[in-house]
Amino acid sequence: MAFFDRFKFKKKDKEHEEIPWEKEAEPAGESPEEEPQDTLSVEENGSEEAASPSLAGENGHSSIFDRFKTKKENGRAEEKEQAQPAEDPEAIKAIEAVEDVEAVEREEDAAEKELNGKKNKWGFLDKLKKGLSKTRENTIGKIEALVKSSKKLDDDFWEELEEILIQADVGVNTTIELVDNIKQAAKKQKMHDSSEVLELIKDEVRKLLEYNNVPLNIPERELAVILVVGVNGAGKTTSIAKLAYRFHEEGKKVLLGAADTFRAAAIDQLNIWADRVGVELIKHQEGSDPGAVVFDAIHAAKARHADILIIDTAGRLQNKANLMKEISKIKNIIQREIPEAPHEVLLVLDATTGQNAISQAKIFEEATGVTGLILSKLDGTAKGGIILAVEKELKIPVKLVGIGEGLEDLRDFSPQIFTEALFAQNGGD
Repeated sequence: MAFFDRFKFKKKDKEHEEIPWEKEAEPAGESPEEEPQDTLSVEENGSEEAASPSLAGENGHSSIFDRFKTKKENGRAEEKEQAQPAEDPEAIKAIEAVEDVEAVEREEDAAEKELNGKKNKWGFLDKLKKGLSKTRENTIGKIEALVKSSKKLDDDFWEELEEILIQADVGVNTTIELVDNIKQAAKKQKMHDSSEVLELIKDEVRKLLEYNNVPLNIPERELAVILVVGVNGAGKTTSIAKLAYRFHEEGKKVLLGAADTFRAAAIDQLNIWADRVGVELIKHQEGSDPGAVVFDAIHAAKARHADILIIDTAGRLQNKANLMKEISKIKNIIQREIPEAPHEVLLVLDATTGQNAISQAKIFEEATGVTGLILSKLDGTAKGGIILAVEKELKIPVKLVGIGEGLEDLRDFSPQIFTEALFAQNGGD
């Protein structure tokens, strides 16, 4: 019998008002008062099953929904029980064995990374030893000869030491201060034999280089703008290419801006390097406004979600006033678009120019506000002592050094590695 057949819907003839649902007729011999009180009507719970005594449990109190709820709760309990770790001793041992293997693998990965870091470090040291061979021969070789020929730390010894350092382009002021520090250290340690002083010289050189050692300022999660300045012929274009290669190899998206629009073929040279490295170059025609190039380069870098923008600048302006005017204009454009930029202003100095590099650096420092130095061609000079003069007299940190012609041969400057390479035995072989 259908559900609705068990009920009759009645309406009043005139008022058309609904009346309550009538219950199904009870079997003969039973009075309505004997009907089980726990069976609810449709009006009370809105359920056909609850209204039908045939769907109730044996005791007349549990509905189909109660049984369904109980079944669902039992299912959840079983799932929870299955999700819990097995209490079987063999299973526990197996899990512990897997965890031990994973821990060993993590330790091996960490050890491999540390080993690779050491290989890179000492690979750089070996290359720097070879690159500094001329400087070592011209400077440290002479100091070692002086130590062997002089037995006492007298005035003649100190005067000859000063002469060697000045010839190595360490600079007069830097040499005087360096030798005075070595004298004081020798006196404090009560040294009298010249053979003991070589280690002191090495320590003082390292301390001087560590005084102002600052890494590249490359912000994370935002566009880093690097402005590169320097005179023509110092290795500016190749240093930019090597720097772009380094960032590109690190997985960063790099753009170059060719703002040196004055020098003939400057744009073409940078374009060749950009193609070789695999980065994009933003350029205009030769003789165009450098400020316009910088503006376009910044907007292109933002649109392409670049990580690094390296901007080349002119290094062949007629006088200091023109240089300051041009660089100031470029910096204003950069800061208008990115207030905290440029993040670095790197000056490229040719290590083979010796003391001339100092005078160049002073002009660019006043004009551009240099934040760091790239010392190029360090592998081709016998006067690598210029790095000491630059650090001491200019108070500008050397951040990168060029030690070869390969794209990978522009490295972060490390005072410790530089000192080890400079004082290395057997010519770095």
